Amino acid sequence: MPLPHVLLSAAVSLDGYLDDTGPERLLLSGPADFDRVDEVRARADAILVGAGTIRADNPRLLVNSAERRAARVAAGKTEYPLKVAVSGGGELDPAARFWHTGGEKVLLTTDDGARRARELGIGADVVALGSELDWHAALEYLHDRRGVRRLMVEGGGTVHSQLLQRELADELQLVLAPLLVGDPAAPRLFGPGAYQRGRLALVGTRRIEDVVLMRYRPTAPGTGERVAPADRYWLEVACELAGLCPPSQTAFSVGAVVVAADGSELARGYSREGGDPVVHAEEAALAKTDPSDARLAGATVYSSLEPCARRASRPAPCARLILDAGVRRVVTAWREPDTFVAGADGSGVLAAQGATVVVLPEYEEAAKAPNRHLER
Repeated sequence: MPLPHVLLSAAVSLDGYLDDTGPERLLLSGPADFDRVDEVRARADAILVGAGTIRADNPRLLVNSAERRAARVAAGKTEYPLKVAVSGGGELDPAARFWHTGGEKVLLTTDDGARRARELGIGADVVALGSELDWHAALEYLHDRRGVRRLMVEGGGTVHSQLLQRELADELQLVLAPLLVGDPAAPRLFGPGAYQRGRLALVGTRRIEDVVLMRYRPTAPGTGERVAPADRYWLEVACELAGLCPPSQTAFSVGAVVVAADGSELARGYSREGGDPVVHAEEAALAKTDPSDARLAGATVYSSLEPCARRASRPAPCARLILDAGVRRVVTAWREPDTFVAGADGSGVLAAQGATVVVLPEYEEAAKAPNRHLER
């Protein structure tokens, strides 16, 4: 099931702390970064925090800029993003500012937590998700029932840790402040536990006064039919590569990336790359890999268009090339239409040989974009 794009947002000291143990909240960044956060909030459909953040910080979580709120309304959105609190026990202060500022609020909790929250008179739509708090169910609810496509998560450390450990976070925006806390009793951003495999991809950095904003995306693919946030990241890369293709009236523009199980990029390619008028994206990418590389057996091929099952320009179609390389997992955005080949079914060829094909239709429009001229 589709889930929202989950963006984790946090500021930490150089030694990884979210705060100190003093009576006042430790300000880790300044006015320019606060304004950046306000801009990120304005682009979100919802802002989420855990119960600990409400108790510790008593936040309002508003879009403060009147201009940004007006722009949201002009775009057909609510003035403020939906505010979401998550609490297993439901024991929250009904007088907290979170419930009395901004627009619509929702509390995601358990069956027992919902009973307690209603008894306390929490000013929100209280939603019980079952006997235990299930993060996947929470995100499905926000996507399917609340129309949330972009979710900004602002804390605290336990919430950030759990979403990363469950491979449900698509992006981490981390501000590093030039401070040292050094107090083992202070809250840290990430707690112990089993996190995703591999390194995260650094996709952007920016200096903001005396702090540095770093943006990371997960890179380790899912397994089988299980979709991980990294699958969305790499499919986005494949769709961007399709935009590099020289236009053609007789072939699609496609991008492809080959990624190992640990998130290492093995190769990338795109249609008609290097001046070859008939090379396909998957073919171009696989040609750059070492056939003896043992990582190919556990790799995933990301292709903006379903790998071809038949072609006239070369002896082997891309589905065959993928199988011959030993790859048994493919993620694609768009099933091949009948524009050039009637009844194309590369997915069927792959599946017949034991490969898993995952289609993420939410990226279909991005895959089609460099091929709009073929629709005329």
